[in-house]
Amino acid sequence: MRLLGKTAIITGGGSGFGAGIARKFAAEGARVMVADINRDAAQSVAAEVGGIAHTVDVASNDSVQAMALAALATFGTLDVLVNNAGITHLPMMMEEVPEEAFDRVLSVNAKSVYLTARHLVPHMKTNGKGAILNIASTAGVSPRPRLNWYNASKGWVITATKAMAVELAPFGVRVNALNPVAGETPLLKSFMGEDTPEMRAKFLSTIPLGRFSTPEDMGNAACFLCSDEASMITGVAMEVDGGRCI
Repeated sequence: MRLLGKTAIITGGGSGFGAGIARKFAAEGARVMVADINRDAAQSVAAEVGGIAHTVDVASNDSVQAMALAALATFGTLDVLVNNAGITHLPMMMEEVPEEAFDRVLSVNAKSVYLTARHLVPHMKTNGKGAILNIASTAGVSPRPRLNWYNASKGWVITATKAMAVELAPFGVRVNALNPVAGETPLLKSFMGEDTPEMRAKFLSTIPLGRFSTPEDMGNAACFLCSDEASMITGVAMEVDGGRCI
């Protein structure tokens, strides 16, 4: 029960890594808000973990503000924020990515971190404590060709994490990131371009441990970084990648 008594918001919590983090947090004693743009998915996971569901578009200031207010109204306080929601563009040459796809990737993957900070960091600073976890990617460390702007957005998240950690440390707020390799999530097909045995084998050949990241892997790592056991850890971008970035 490493998160007993703590409250948490997990964006993109309705599926994939976010759902895995929500399940782990709840199992470790946290009260969880499962926030997702897909209302049904959020409600399903929230019901499973005994949490609350909230529909949010993390790229919208008004929507993120409403999420923050709802969480504080329900919980009274917030201890943990997990910025997990993310999307990618389809694999293609950088100059061929449509402007609309570029804008959406940067809005969901990068602007969302700014928006949640805008509406929740003041509360954590007042409390003198808090943990923020940003879900980045190995793509921000070891970029793959044809995912240029997705790579760049995750590199932004890693740099933002370190900058946030330095600025918020005097206020008792820790900020870390996780860098997963691709996993069995709704984004897997988009990363590979097509989900075939041949493409999976090619992708897995780049991961020394020979498997994808799982929601359970992410939940375990997230739980540690957001728990008091990691009270001396801030500004870290931990790779959960089976050795992909070696």
